Amino acid sequence: MAPFKTRADLAAKGTLTVVGLPFKSGEKVEVTVEPIEEAQEEKDRYPLRGKRYKYDRPFDGVAFDDWGIVTTKRM
Repeated sequence: MAPFKTRADLAAKGTLTVVGLPFKSGEKVEVTVEPIEEAQEEKDRYPLRGKRYKYDRPFDGVAFDDWGIVTTKRM
């Protein structure tokens, strides 16, 4: 069976209750608890944020060579 993954908030004194697991009663399972890093999720959303980048020829077409257009000179 595929692993079951869910998110939950801890209650008072570190209590965690998970309801609706897709396993049979008495079945042995392994439990791993990891904190969710909110900052990492936001960072992955915009991978170029804060990076330096440079456009060599900003006015050229993106896929200019893919069109098979022959020109005498390209700037």
